[in-house]
Amino acid sequence: MKCFHYSLEHVLHYKKQVLDNLKAEHAVVLERVNRKEEEIRCLEKRLGGFQEGFDALKTKGAPIETLRLYDMCIHGVERQICGEQEQLSVLKTQESEKKKRVLTARVDTSRYEKLKERRLAEYHAALVKEEERFVEEFITRGMVQADERKERVR
Repeated sequence: MKCFHYSLEHVLHYKKQVLDNLKAEHAVVLERVNRKEEEIRCLEKRLGGFQEGFDALKTKGAPIETLRLYDMCIHGVERQICGEQEQLSVLKTQESEKKKRVLTARVDTSRYEKLKERRLAEYHAALVKEEERFVEEFITRGMVQADERKERVR
């Protein structure tokens, strides 16, 4: 019996390449999301520092110009955080879309892999039957030849 050959091997290979590319794209977008979240955390720490400084100056008593400067810095960082959060939401949307595409590609690829496994199992079953047929034929021929020898001897 000839060796196993999966006729859709090229399709399976292509599907795996598509899946790998989508996984890489998803990883890139996910990394952008993580970096953006880290930027927002840094900005929030910076905002906390400005607020603490502002509170400290208020209790000590400081010139209005200094307090106004702190207030402008606080509002600037708050606007920056708001803008970064909007960008983060866009990135998260992109990430979820990429994730859906990866899942779809994974399902599609697994279909071809399961089909290959099923056909390989069918091939092995046919191979076992072929071997059994060969053994039966071998035994039958041996018995026929033994009978013929007995007939000749008589």
